[in-house]
Amino acid sequence: MNWYDLSDNSSNYKRGAVALGLIVVLFLLVNRPATPTISAWRGETTNVAGLSGAAIQVGQGDTLVAPPNISSDQPWGNPVAGNRVVMTQGYGVGSHAPAEVWGAIDLAVDGDGDGAADPAGSVGAPVRATMSGYIDVTADSWPAGNHVWVIGNEYKTGYAHLAEFKVKDGDYVERGTIIGTIGSTGSSSGPHLDYQIWHNGVNQNPLNFHPLP
Repeated sequence: MNWYDLSDNSSNYKRGAVALGLIVVLFLLVNRPATPTISAWRGETTNVAGLSGAAIQVGQGDTLVAPPNISSDQPWGNPVAGNRVVMTQGYGVGSHAPAEVWGAIDLAVDGDGDGAADPAGSVGAPVRATMSGYIDVTADSWPAGNHVWVIGNEYKTGYAHLAEFKVKDGDYVERGTIIGTIGSTGSSSGPHLDYQIWHNGVNQNPLNFHPLP
């Protein structure tokens, strides 16, 4: 029997079909798209996790001083304490898509002033509550790593990938209280803060609660 005999009783054909199927499966596994990580470092020339180009500066100095119409239990300002804070991944893109589920922004410190996130300058940077509320702490979760919720009446804010906690479950904090430090726990490609805002169960863009420079 020739190997190219396509009759139903051709064992060679059947073996060939199985081998071809295995080759196709192997090809698909090898060439499948990479799973996006929680943070993408800026400064690359290639597109990474939905964004490309330089980091966007989102904070310089203290941005937690809220306007008079913002109550203490409403989020406001930049949770990362640093002279130059950059956004390394935007809202609703990359691993933050879809926004209604994973919406957040990634923040890090530009320690050397080159316009890009600086791992050495980011690790250990203080993370502050952007609103008053009660603390809910989760350690070693996935994908958020060490995570803190600050929970108010209508709003709650989330802070992920922390290196360490400075608060404990049930604590009440005011805006500006240091709740932890930047780390790279959980699913993370580098030291950064994943920052979320929710209002009555609906995910919000943190940049709408932030005084941009």
